[in-house]
Amino acid sequence: MVHSSRLTFSASAARAAARDTNLGDLDDDEEEPGEVIESAPPLRVGEEREITASGIKKKLLKPGHGWETPVSGDEVTVHYVGSLLDGTKFVSTRDKSEPLTFTLGSGEEVIGLDQGIITMKKGEVALFTLPSSLAYGSAGADGVPPYTDLKFEVELISWLTVVDICKDGALVKKILSGGGDRQAGDLDEVRVKYQVKILDGSVVAETPEEGLEFYVNEGHLCPALPKVLKTMKVGEKAVVTTQPQYAFGEEGKDAREGYPPIPSNATLSIDVELLSLKPVVDVTGDMKVLKKIMREGVGTRAPHEGETVRIRYRAMLEDGILFEKLGFDGGLFEFVIDEEQVISGLDRAVATMLKGEYSQVTVKPEYGFGNDVVIRDSVTIPACSTLMYEVELLDFTEEKEEWEMSTSEKLEAAEKIKNFGNELYKIGKFQRAAKKYDKAVNYVSDNEPFEGGEERLAKTLRVSCWLNHAACCLKLKDFQETIRFCSMVLDVEFCNVKALYRRAQAYIEFSDLDLAKMDILRALEVDPQNREVKSLHMTLKQLQAESNKRDAKLYASILGRMSNDTGVASKRPKVERSGSDEGDGSEVQAMTSEHQMEHEFEKAEEKVRDVEACARETEAPLATGTR
Repeated sequence: MVHSSRLTFSASAARAAARDTNLGDLDDDEEEPGEVIESAPPLRVGEEREITASGIKKKLLKPGHGWETPVSGDEVTVHYVGSLLDGTKFVSTRDKSEPLTFTLGSGEEVIGLDQGIITMKKGEVALFTLPSSLAYGSAGADGVPPYTDLKFEVELISWLTVVDICKDGALVKKILSGGGDRQAGDLDEVRVKYQVKILDGSVVAETPEEGLEFYVNEGHLCPALPKVLKTMKVGEKAVVTTQPQYAFGEEGKDAREGYPPIPSNATLSIDVELLSLKPVVDVTGDMKVLKKIMREGVGTRAPHEGETVRIRYRAMLEDGILFEKLGFDGGLFEFVIDEEQVISGLDRAVATMLKGEYSQVTVKPEYGFGNDVVIRDSVTIPACSTLMYEVELLDFTEEKEEWEMSTSEKLEAAEKIKNFGNELYKIGKFQRAAKKYDKAVNYVSDNEPFEGGEERLAKTLRVSCWLNHAACCLKLKDFQETIRFCSMVLDVEFCNVKALYRRAQAYIEFSDLDLAKMDILRALEVDPQNREVKSLHMTLKQLQAESNKRDAKLYASILGRMSNDTGVASKRPKVERSGSDEGDGSEVQAMTSEHQMEHEFEKAEEKVRDVEACARETEAPLATGTR
């Protein structure tokens, strides 16, 4: 029976294992990368076990440290002693007093040794028994006859993780020491220390000891560096080998600042350390509100819509002119998230902050004052100005999360938010009102465990919010959404007059008069005296009359053209026969064509009569109603 002694995977090891696995062979119980895989209990010192299907055996002589193991592509440093099964030694790094360093999976050592080492932890000593097929096979080696099984006693001293960044072998990072948890992103501002050498060892560029600050996406130094930095974590040190296509290519680089030139098509070696970074967040997703975190906040919860935040901030133009300073003297500045009490860019940025966070926020005009000229503290802010804020979030009120509320609290919250939406609707803030109705519905969704009277209240609130949201959509001319919300209401209340009325309005805007008519007639069946529905019915009749007139004119035009074509056809001379009496069928085709035209002509006349009759019927009530 085959067992596995590799009982834990590092994240990198799990990814490497996934690359080598045929996904078609996985069953439903496959583990996620990074999970502990307990296919067999850990080896005890002195215990031997077969670890691969190909027959490799492993005996643990000394346990290692930690839980990580190397993967194919990593550079390992080991001591090993190779011997035949009778104990005859044929190779030993210990005899030279120097360990061996090689790359796993590169073919530098026998395959079985690679497969054994990837099961080892740092500092571990193990004895591997390898079948000849995974050793020197039929060729043998010095001191090793062909087809000979071997033993290797291996001590894993250390390893360096090697990353092929672009998956083409042209940009390879060897990690000398790992970093923390935070990894650099494309927008981040980083402080980096590096030294660049060409293959002869000449230093061609380097930073001061304290490093340099720059944004990753600025493309500092050469194309390789941003690509490398986006794989690094704060505190990480690495050696990077970059081929010319990711360095300076055929052009090379001229000598500057006391450093020699970089030759054409030079391969570079870069010693690089990521000293620190300031995360930059694209708040709005369109690069128009950017937040650079100067000091991290605490906790994990940011303010939610409708919560009151307490901040202090300085606001400046791009040239550094201060135009506003609030929260420093006389108490903190307060505002409610998503209530348009401050400019949109500042509002949305603060909604992403943690308590205690200090950030610099850049706001483009679209999220600032737009095209308006604004005066703040005697400073004129020109139209289309980009604004710079330094903001510190000191505190905010934390409302209960939805999952923390009882059903009665959810009903109360939904009612409160719906009423707030109604107030916004009354003052023409339709977009904000719609958001409130959406939020209210979330509290009383039909997935919530309401019972009895509470369920009836929840249903009433849902219907009310959907109807109000539909009204907002009508005002915003979003007729498709109007139809959607009204249809949701009609799914639960088949004869809701408001839903039928508002959906009919939307159908009319889409010129779908037949569907509008159906909704209006249904509404009138429920409430025949409803003045708004009756008024919409009159409007619909007028639109139908106008539509019928257009149709009548169109069909009359078609009829006229067909009449002319028929007259031309009747005057066409008969085709004389020539040659034999059988002819070629042209007369028959001509007669068939004439009959078809006469038939189409009759159909068009009938359509015109129908349209004219419909128009007369539609106009008669209109004349009566307007007297």
